[in-house]
Amino acid sequence: MFSIGEFSKITGLSIRALRLYHEQGILVPSAISQDSNYRYYDQVNVERARAIALLRHMMFSLDDIKQILKQSEDDADTISFLAANRTRIEDKIRDMKNVSESLSKLIADEEKARRLLSDSPHKVEEKTLPSMQIAGIRIKGPYNDSGKAFAALGKSLGRFICGKAMNLFYDSEYKEQDAEFESCFPVRVVRSPDGVDCRKLEGGKAVILIHRGPYTTLGRSYARIFSHIRDRGYESLSPSREVYVKGPGMIFKGNPHRYLTEIQLLVRT
Repeated sequence: MFSIGEFSKITGLSIRALRLYHEQGILVPSAISQDSNYRYYDQVNVERARAIALLRHMMFSLDDIKQILKQSEDDADTISFLAANRTRIEDKIRDMKNVSESLSKLIADEEKARRLLSDSPHKVEEKTLPSMQIAGIRIKGPYNDSGKAFAALGKSLGRFICGKAMNLFYDSEYKEQDAEFESCFPVRVVRSPDGVDCRKLEGGKAVILIHRGPYTTLGRSYARIFSHIRDRGYESLSPSREVYVKGPGMIFKGNPHRYLTEIQLLVRT
């Protein structure tokens, strides 16, 4: 008989692990002293402990090990369990590889965005925006729905359009699915096809910054604008505006790192 300390040295399993395996019914001592409650192990326990250590090294869970030891009399009986675990490990490796590739792309994009912003010649400016005539389609949904709205506006008002595409954002926060915004174009005349609102968009004092880079990095430029507004004690007014000075073409997407977006926030001083 071996004491739990001796058994720990023989098997390479910690006393804490041996107590856990006893509680789980995976490795039950051959004897337990009624007086001291000490655990004692024999040679059969040694062989079982070695099997448990091997299975743990193969990344089996305690529940799996318990089931294997209960149903298996020799190595041949464990093949189905080993094969299933190999499949799980291979799936996990693929998943982790995908995560690693996504993280590498994210890191590269973030580093490039930082370089673009640090090299950007554009500064936060204050301007007075004139009023303008616009034609817009109000949307409640994901932001990428704006592409369809711009296409519809271009089809119905093509020759009357006299400026860059823009979005007006009415929410005070970022929303993934139910955002409220309006996709619009400046137009020369008042003409309201079905589903299109033609009206005057009021101007006023605004804080402006031209953002260079993908739309996914716009948050960095918004941070600069909000800091400017806060430092001067201004109050930002809704809706905020994004004017797409240079973006995807009608046929080619182009290089997102060369996109230019003018962010405009009207303010009250």
